[in-house]
Amino acid sequence: MSIQGGTPTAPARGAEIGATALQIFTKTPNMWREPEIGPDVADAFREALAAHPVAAVVSHDSYLINLASPDPALREKSMAAFQGELRRSATLGLLGVVSHPGNFMDDHDAGLRRNAEAITEGLRAVPGPLRLFLETTAGTGTALGRTFEELAAIRELVGEDVRDRVAFCADTCHLYSAGYDLVGDFDGVWRVWDEVIGLDHLACLHLNDSKTPFASHKDRHELIGEGSLGPEPFRRIMTDPRFAHIPKLLETPKGDDMVTNDRRMLAMLRDFAAGN
Repeated sequence: MSIQGGTPTAPARGAEIGATALQIFTKTPNMWREPEIGPDVADAFREALAAHPVAAVVSHDSYLINLASPDPALREKSMAAFQGELRRSATLGLLGVVSHPGNFMDDHDAGLRRNAEAITEGLRAVPGPLRLFLETTAGTGTALGRTFEELAAIRELVGEDVRDRVAFCADTCHLYSAGYDLVGDFDGVWRVWDEVIGLDHLACLHLNDSKTPFASHKDRHELIGEGSLGPEPFRRIMTDPRFAHIPKLLETPKGDDMVTNDRRMLAMLRDFAAGN
């Protein structure tokens, strides 16, 4: 949801399309500039939420962050940006921060350790109830998070004192592109997730169709029902009691007016939930 005009504008925009969960950026996602959110903005945001209630609000951190980078300069900038995102989201009282695991660039296992060390440092620097939701990735290049085992390994390497604040966000497009067949083996995918990660650690879902074929390792979102996944996996998610209380977020193409596609996607998902 856009925050054009300031973070407190997001809840009203959500209400306009009938959203009951929101994902926002707390800053421009492709710039290093790190704004602060003061008490006045935080108060205005909470007032807006009271006027336009939603069940959950999460943020997504900057696309520039790479906590697994072996480059000292990039790693330092990434850690500062990551901690800035945690601070802003904590000030706003958000449920959690969605974050992509980094690109290891050199050595896979070293990348996992660097990622976990940076997460540990960040969560210790910003104490409180705010959680981190590591997102599944499509597995492009050296991106971590393409397998459930990688995600579980990062969490296991996080310091024990803050590990309970680390959970996961499953993106349907990313899962399918990474080789998890939500179309042909829906139940099998979630069975493996439960065995490797645990369904109790699934904190939110990104519901996106894919512009590319199964196991393409490409991250290209499409409108639900109009991509290679088709409607059935989303119908299953919306009627599966295991996912009933998990926030579900759209990252599908917005279209020209920024609201029509979202309204149509929400109506479709609610139709699925009603058993249609």
